[in-house]
Amino acid sequence: EVQLVESGGGLVQPGGSLRLSCAASGFTFSSYAMSWVRQAPGKGLERISGINSGDGSTRYADSVKGRFTISRDNAKNTLYLQMNSLKPEDTAVYYCAKHKGSYYSFQSSPEYWGQGTQVTVSS
Repeated sequence: EVQLVESGGGLVQPGGSLRLSCAASGFTFSSYAMSWVRQAPGKGLERISGINSGDGSTRYADSVKGRFTISRDNAKNTLYLQMNSLKPEDTAVYYCAKHKGSYYSFQSSPEYWGQGTQVTVSS
């Protein structure tokens, strides 16, 4: 059974940082592309970042480029999202997602999702 468990969310002031983690199990983590998706209050899902399995290439939405960094530790079966220079508009539930293949694109829909972790950016 595929399981994705996010952690690391919380309340942070504007300009602050958080690191999200996603512990994966039930599949060969190193073989699949992974991504982060978020949903702000009253808005739709936004695909913000993804990472390939093999070469570790990364992609970012313009809204987070230069501020967020996605990474993975295949030995620990864990996906990360380092978020710096946080803004109030980054407030959302953040979801970790597994993709069907090894390459990530913004056009590909995730196959599995985690339960999400809340990030609130407010003073």
